[in-house]
Amino acid sequence: MNNRILRSPADLNSADIHELYTNFNVPIAGLDCGKMCAPHNPTGKPFCCDICAAVPAAHTSEWKALEPVTDLWHPWRGDECAEDPSSTEDRSRLEASVPDGMILLACLGPQACQRPYRLLSCRQFPFFPYVTSDYRFLGLSYDWEFENSCWVIGNLGQVSQAYREEFVATHDKLFALFQDEFDNYAARSEEMREVFAEKRRRIPLLHRNGGFHLISPASERMQRVDPAKLPQFQPYR
Repeated sequence: MNNRILRSPADLNSADIHELYTNFNVPIAGLDCGKMCAPHNPTGKPFCCDICAAVPAAHTSEWKALEPVTDLWHPWRGDECAEDPSSTEDRSRLEASVPDGMILLACLGPQACQRPYRLLSCRQFPFFPYVTSDYRFLGLSYDWEFENSCWVIGNLGQVSQAYREEFVATHDKLFALFQDEFDNYAARSEEMREVFAEKRRRIPLLHRNGGFHLISPASERMQRVDPAKLPQFQPYR
């Protein structure tokens, strides 16, 4: 991967993508967390596998690598839900939020999943790399919009150490290659601090060096915490 000049993840070839997938493949937990959340979704699907709940974004290089070898994915059309509540304006806003070099994709659904061809965004869901205001990648935090749908978010102690290690190693590699990738997550982390400061809540963190912490969104001070004492959310509380 390091023998070519790479400017963005869009420059990755099929071999690069395969390497990333191979090294970020361990299950998120020791149980099938999809079975924990699916009963609470009207569609009966795990929320992370339901494009009516979460639309995955892929690097264009992923799409180029996957399109010739699997029928699992196709470009998202925005009209694939039986009762799509999204307006044209909402869909346009979602499409406009996708970073350059990425594309929204839809899959055939969990019953037809081909796990070797899961996107990087699927493998990391519901987490994203948390970056401090002084630009340090500390570990894993989560997409807070899914607190009331994703079972894992309320059960962070179930996340395996092997998954945490593969998550960190994968993003260390991407960040070493692509500054824009790091900047995107720094912006996402800043957004999280603003949201949690307004709610007067501390940010849960799975630290890259192990352990669980709560971060003050204002001072960014960290306090180590027992994962059993981290917040839980309805309907899983």
